[in-house]
Amino acid sequence: MRVTPKKPNLPENFDELKKSLNRASNWRERLDAIDKLGTWKSKEAIELLKSRLRVDTVYQVQEAAYDQLVAWGEEAILPEKKTGELIKDTNKILLRIKKSLPEDHTFEDFKEKVKKTRTDLYDTYEGNKGKNFSKWLKETWTSLVIK
Repeated sequence: MRVTPKKPNLPENFDELKKSLNRASNWRERLDAIDKLGTWKSKEAIELLKSRLRVDTVYQVQEAAYDQLVAWGEEAILPEKKTGELIKDTNKILLRIKKSLPEDHTFEDFKEKVKKTRTDLYDTYEGNKGKNFSKWLKETWTSLVIK
């Protein structure tokens, strides 16, 4: 087994933090990784945070990356908060999930199936909607018409 030498200014768990930052189905883990990485200003950490700022689907994660970069004195631009569909064809995806359930399914059945089958979608909307997520999902579920 080859041992990679530890780079200066990087935490010992840098590789784990990097993996956490790239875990698409867990915005809380990404947020936590940004917080932990924030104590280790380095070229590598700056690049990772800039990447999260550009590509993360959860605005709260983008804000945390932005705040950390600014705190380090780095130039950064906070993207505008996206509105509307955060993931392409969300309604089609949710309708497909609704159709796959028995006719007499409950909202909780639907919510659980979304969480299990489309963790990326569930995670993105939960992170962006916050405490309004369940309300939004229920309204969407109600509006989906099976033909």
